[in-house]
Parts: sequence; C-alpha cells; structure tokens
Amino acid sequence: MRLGGLSYFAGAEKKDDRVLVPDLGSLTSIYDRARGLFYYLKGGQVDYGEEHSKACGHSQFGRVYEQGHYPEWDEDHPIHFVGHSAGAQVVRVLHQMLADKAFKGYENTSENWILSITSLSGALNGTTRTYFDGMQPEDEKSIMPVSLLQLCRIGVIVYEWLDIPWMKDYYNFGFDHFGMTWRKVGIRGLLDYLLGNAGPFASGDWILPDLTIQGSIKLNRHLRTFPQTYYFSYATKHTTKVTGFAVPSGIRGIHPLLFIRVLQMSQWRHPQDVSPPYKGYRDEDWWDNDGALNTISMTHPRLPVEHPSCLVIKDSDCQPLQPGIW
Repeated sequence: MRLGGLSYFAGAEKKDDRVLVPDLGSLTSIYDRARGLFYYLKGGQVDYGEEHSKACGHSQFGRVYEQGHYPEWDEDHPIHFVGHSAGAQVVRVLHQMLADKAFKGYENTSENWILSITSLSGALNGTTRTYFDGMQPEDEKSIMPVSLLQLCRIGVIVYEWLDIPWMKDYYNFGFDHFGMTWRKVGIRGLLDYLLGNAGPFASGDWILPDLTIQGSIKLNRHLRTFPQTYYFSYATKHTTKVTGFAVPSGIRGIHPLLFIRVLQMSQWRHPQDVSPPYKGYRDEDWWDNDGALNTISMTHPRLPVEHPSCLVIKDSDCQPLQPGIW
C-alpha cells in the first residue's frame, strides 16, 4: 500500500535485497491479497480461483508478474513473514492456502514454506473501529447509509471508473480485477456500482468486512496455527485504566486525529438491540486500543477458538522459543 514513492516499511526493502515489501492494494480483501502475494513471490498471473471469482463478480485472473520476486520459494527455502494490521491476517490466509495446496499447478506447497510469522499490531480478531467508520454491527458486510465509509465507497468507485493512469500509478486501491473502468462498463456500469448492485462493495470482497469482528471470526474458522511455525505478535495500546474505564493515556506522541480515535474506541458500546458477535462478548474487553485496532485483537487469534499463546509483557517474562504458539 504505497502513496506515490513512499514505502510502507520506511524503506526497509532498500536496505537489504532480502527484504521484500509488496504492494497488494489498499482496499482489496484479505483473500485476494493472499492470492496476489503468492504470485508476487513465485511469479506468473494471479489466479483468484474460479469459484471465488464468480461469487464476488470479478475476473478470475489478475496482474501478471513476469518474474517472481522469490521464485525459488519452497519448503527448502522458507520465508519469514512480517505483517502489520490487516497484513498479519493476509499471511495467515496464505499460510493456510499453502497447507491446503490451493494454488493450481503448485501441488507441492505446504505449511513448511513459512518459517515464522510476526504480527505487528495485527488485526487477528477484527476491530471495533470498523463500526465507527460505518460498518453495520448487525453483520460483516453492510455499510450504514450515512457514514464515512459511504463517502469512501463513492469516491473509490468514481476513482476506479475514471481510470486515470498517472493517478493509479500514484495510488492504487487494488480493484483492477473488478474491471470497473469507464471503458469496460460505461455510464450504466457506474450507476450499478453507485447503487450497490455490483462491484467489491456489493459483494463484500474488500478489506473492511474482513476487519469487523464478525468477518474475522468467519475468516479465523478456517485458519490454523501450525506446529512447526514460529509465531510472534506485538500488541500496542494508547489507553490506560482509570476507575475501571479505559481512557487515552495522553496526547503526547500521538497525532490529534488518532487521539480522537483512541477516545472513541475506548468508549465503544455494542448496540443493545443487536446480537453480540460471539458468546461471552463484553464491551470492556475491547476498550484498550491504539486508535486503529483493539489491543485484545492483536495478541493472538482467539475467536472463535483460542489459539495457543504465551503473553510476555516484560523481558524477564520471556520463555525459550517454541513453534506452534503465539
């Protein structure tokens, strides 16, 4: 996800040629990013799978990587993956796809192609931020009629439809496989997208549904923690507890807009007229946050099933490294 020439990881890829930082689109779904990541590394044309593509209304095939960035990748040449925010889930989905041998023409893939996964403030269980921005708490797909995300949806649709090359080179949302350009769909297609009859926002094949608590539970049902892989996660927060309530821990060292988000998320209340996303849900469990994600979501996969984990707060709490545990 690059804005112009800016690097997402502060230029890490320029400091060591063994570090790769792919641009997989800023709004594409976790599933589509995982498919794209595989072909980014191995090379070839991205294949999203026939069944998924038909269900979501986009082309089965996407970008072509003439030369993979790590074509020798296999069980004898495994990779360490580092994912931030939604990127952590992208790697986990890719890991499961490798174990399931889900890539046509690559029958030898396995979970052992990945040596370790490091999650930096990872969205491992979703975030209540999505509801503040406009996702309906009732499900993982619908957008509130009046919300920030509705404005985002309209803006992205028009941006994709106009298909101005220099703008797409500067910033790409990653929806090329939906074929939303004016050349392909015309005015009638634009109206269909705006009215919610077609496109990623209609099918739910974009990032925000995957980041709701319900969407994360749906995703996590199919994802394993593998016994031979090393897992590391770093959880962050900008809140502190005062008389049992979470409040922002200060305004120093944080952007004012992010401070507002921290305050909002620390006051989250699930609507009483809507069923909770899981059995045993409590608002207070989700109050600690860093302004983008809830801290409870970052430590390890815990919904719908708790994965093995060992919480380390201080260096003195460190244990010998073990695979198969977060």
